[in-house]
Amino acid sequence: MLKYLSIPAVMAALSGVAMALQGTFNSQLAQKTSLLSSTFLVHILGTLTAVIVLLLWKVPVLRHKWLQIPWYLYLGGILSVVIIALVALSISKIGVCNTTTAIIIGQVGAAVLIDHFGILGVQRITWNPWQILGLTLFAAGAKLLFR
Repeated sequence: MLKYLSIPAVMAALSGVAMALQGTFNSQLAQKTSLLSSTFLVHILGTLTAVIVLLLWKVPVLRHKWLQIPWYLYLGGILSVVIIALVALSISKIGVCNTTTAIIIGQVGAAVLIDHFGILGVQRITWNPWQILGLTLFAAGAKLLFR
């Protein structure tokens, strides 16, 4: 039980709260501007925030060997644009709860596969019957939430 109350678990839960807020803000911004304009602006603000944090913490960004890193590890930046746009669009069409429920189902489904097969070099953590039951109950709970 303590695993669920550990600092990493609480941090993950807080990131979920932040994601729901972020999606809501981005959706509202997109409705007042446009989807692509708001996605662009959100990334500009995120970049400026990251630069400020890098400068404050004096992170040695140029010390890394960026060109030796596999190209596909940089796809997170592209996915960030896709995620922000899709979430903002989804929230405006089906609401925050439905969008967040669908996001979580997609995340957990992908995460189970990534862990089970060790995709992209992550440590392989095979699923067991209890996890399959948990996923089934999770999907049933999501169905109840989806309006």
